[in-house]
Amino acid sequence: MTLSTTLIAVLILAALGVLGWRLASRRQRLPCPVWLRWLVEFDNPFTRMNRAAEIVATLDLTPGMTVLDAGCGPGRLTVPLARGVGSTGRVLALDLQPGMLARARAKTEAAGLSNVDFLEAALGDGRLPTHGFDRAVLVTVLGEIPNREAALAELYRALKPGGLLAVVEVIFDPHFQPRGTVTRLATAAGFSERACFGHRLAYILQFVKAGSGNAA
Repeated sequence: MTLSTTLIAVLILAALGVLGWRLASRRQRLPCPVWLRWLVEFDNPFTRMNRAAEIVATLDLTPGMTVLDAGCGPGRLTVPLARGVGSTGRVLALDLQPGMLARARAKTEAAGLSNVDFLEAALGDGRLPTHGFDRAVLVTVLGEIPNREAALAELYRALKPGGLLAVVEVIFDPHFQPRGTVTRLATAAGFSERACFGHRLAYILQFVKAGSGNAA
């Protein structure tokens, strides 16, 4: 099998996987299955706004910060976030699927990082500490959550005053959320919109929690 044939086969498998996931998600909101983690393990080559480096660059991370990787999946953002806050900072990788957390843990260990903690929980269940984080990221996860209002309310409580939430959405995701929907849900939880990067089909939308802090 030639390289080009292999690439075509991989693209077909990826397309079929996304299609199957999207069709199943019409009946109920489903997180990306662990066996399909390869679909979200690497940066999407078709949109810059979903690339890990691009997302992390918008967060203005400094050493010593605490960051929540909410719905971390296989850890695509976990490693660069942990590097961004340095050895004096901490990252909490949260996911409801043990298989995803195991993959994220393996990545952090392979990278030689010891500043990452892991929590098996669903966002909105009230497991996060109050005022525990300077930053939180929610990357193509919001649409998978049955109670999005509870999830954003918990994120608001978990962030320190002045803390920053980054919500990333891309049209390729089966649970894509339009910007207007995200803004409505976030402002209802108490957030104020800070900035938006990208366009309506692929964007990073930032919100800030009221109060003094490191978000400015």
